[in-house]
Amino acid sequence: MSGERPALYEMFDDRFRTGRCMYGDDRLEVLYTGCRWAEGPIYLPAWRQLIWSDIPNDRLLRWDEETGAVSVFRRSAGHVNGNTLDRQGRLVSCEQGNRRVTRTEHDGTVTVLAERWQGKRLNSPNDATVKSDGSIWFSDPDFGITSDYEGYHAQSEIGAGNVYRIDPATGEVRLVADCFGAPNGLVFSADERRLFVSDTRAGCIRVFDVRDDGTLSDGRIFAEARGAARFDNLRFDDAGRLWAAAMDDGVHCYDPDGTLIGRLNVPETVANITWGGAKRNRLFITARTSLYSVVMGVTGTHPTGPGRRPWAATVAAS
Repeated sequence: MSGERPALYEMFDDRFRTGRCMYGDDRLEVLYTGCRWAEGPIYLPAWRQLIWSDIPNDRLLRWDEETGAVSVFRRSAGHVNGNTLDRQGRLVSCEQGNRRVTRTEHDGTVTVLAERWQGKRLNSPNDATVKSDGSIWFSDPDFGITSDYEGYHAQSEIGAGNVYRIDPATGEVRLVADCFGAPNGLVFSADERRLFVSDTRAGCIRVFDVRDDGTLSDGRIFAEARGAARFDNLRFDDAGRLWAAAMDDGVHCYDPDGTLIGRLNVPETVANITWGGAKRNRLFITARTSLYSVVMGVTGTHPTGPGRRPWAATVAAS
């Protein structure tokens, strides 16, 4: 039928169907619209809320799962891009306007975790992930300093976009991976033996082996972009499939062997994705002006990684 809306799911390999990736809602739900560039969604299980960034408007927004209400969580937020949770359930944010990584404490105060490397200001931290040892790993492209739209126009003091690790004991910021066009999303495999990093300008997702001492080795290509796709952030489901925000090509789903097996068709340019909801089977999508969600037949991993979850003790005691 002319003008018919394209299907939500597009299958490239039968594993997309047999893995139940096509089960669940048959359409996207629009939870909010009115952003200039929506990024950085993270679900807070204890509060049943989602926090996300509206970068050009310099604000963090909050969606309440129980009521559907949207409010401002923080204004003048440092042009925050990516958000995640640490092992204690605290919000970790990449403030690309302030060129730093911060943590919001349980009392609401903000702690600066990283703003320099070898005495030089960071470019504009983009995305972060937390390992089970408490170390925080983040990407640092130049998106926030190329213009005043998503930050403040400035020259890079470092001269390159890298991936860094913040030591949980000393706070030392150490370079762990370089030679990127623009490092963006990053996520650990379930066993934390591999780190996946998207490179937006190079049009690929790279994977590194993680050594016991917190260094990386054997960097290689896991997937390359197709057509209009450019990779942003990354998330795993509990079957080991990698889901990637692919900007103008929707949301991609990769089998553990690197095969693109399917995608979700999204009407706007996809920036970021995250899992949430009571069962972690609700995929939240930030795409240009809007926040979307879809309840799926697959379950995502939690951003705090493998092992003991922040809410495990509460659940066990209830």
